[in-house]
Amino acid sequence: MRKFFLLVFFASSFCAQAQVDSVVTRLMRKAGVTGLCLGIVKDNQVSYVKAYGYKNKPRGQMNDTATCFYGASLSKAVFAYVVMKLVDSSIIALDTPLYRYLPKPLPQYGNYMDLAGDDRWKLLTARHCLDHTTGFPNWRFFNPNDNSKLEFFFTPGERYAYSGEGLALLQFVIETKTGRGLEDIAREKVFVPVGMRRTSYVWQQGFESDFAVGHNEKEDTLAKNRRKRANAAGSMETTIADFTRFLAAVMQGRGLSVRASGEMFRPQIAIHQKVQFPSLNTTTTTDNDKIELSYGLGWGVFKSSKGAVFFKEGHDDGWQHYCIGIPGEKAAYVFMTNSDKGEAIFTELARELAGVEIPWEWEGYGK
Repeated sequence: MRKFFLLVFFASSFCAQAQVDSVVTRLMRKAGVTGLCLGIVKDNQVSYVKAYGYKNKPRGQMNDTATCFYGASLSKAVFAYVVMKLVDSSIIALDTPLYRYLPKPLPQYGNYMDLAGDDRWKLLTARHCLDHTTGFPNWRFFNPNDNSKLEFFFTPGERYAYSGEGLALLQFVIETKTGRGLEDIAREKVFVPVGMRRTSYVWQQGFESDFAVGHNEKEDTLAKNRRKRANAAGSMETTIADFTRFLAAVMQGRGLSVRASGEMFRPQIAIHQKVQFPSLNTTTTTDNDKIELSYGLGWGVFKSSKGAVFFKEGHDDGWQHYCIGIPGEKAAYVFMTNSDKGEAIFTELARELAGVEIPWEWEGYGK
């Protein structure tokens, strides 16, 4: 009888995996996605990881689950987890003005001299940085005034506007206060405890044995950027196996207090912009209200047919990623692609695998 139930279990598991593979390969083929890695969490545990397509198509090299992918803005989600651990340890507080952690006024530091003359820098907190309400452009070189300056476009906390500059500021403050680099802190707080052995905010020699390159829409390869400086907003290199382990830890709230974990996914600021980018756009809509689209601390959040959902995207030339967590089902999914066509299938992947309709129009994805 036991053998019978085991056979039924494995047969059912095999069928489920075959269905997942069928969905992924069909959508990849339809959109011409060069390479994709998939991770699934069930019952808050890693359930399935698989690699599809090429890590370097011209060379005929295939992706595998240990292949290092550039994580792009998935870096921000890991950084948010690091920060919440520091909050739990009372090293930093979410609502203490950041300048109080610095020995000098913020505009006296080279990267922040542009803020001199606008005292709103005294209002900035870790919460503003994590929920993207600093008032900064995404990056200063995207400043709509075309002057490449870091400046405020609204008072901190007033509204949502995605900003890598905010995360960079918080990284600077934490590194200054602790006297430690982000890579060192992240390794202690997240990478080692979670078992992320092939993840780093800076390029490691060990990655050379198995790494992917990005592909443009013509499936030509793009040069690999081996980043030497840690950037909380977007320098992380990781694998699908590692990031799925991280996502499982997030679902479990591993290493965080219940309060910190809950605060991370509590809606902090409602999002009324019609589109996410350009980040400082002021076009508004009521379409997001029905799903209560908001930002938490490091993650976007909304209401779905399956209850509360959190999500995070990643995007750069040749790299497009998406992860989504459904706490009510103890399930999560991550799609990592080394293709400029990856975002074309995220809506359908989330719909067919997770059973969730993501805010694709706001995110600029296809139906």
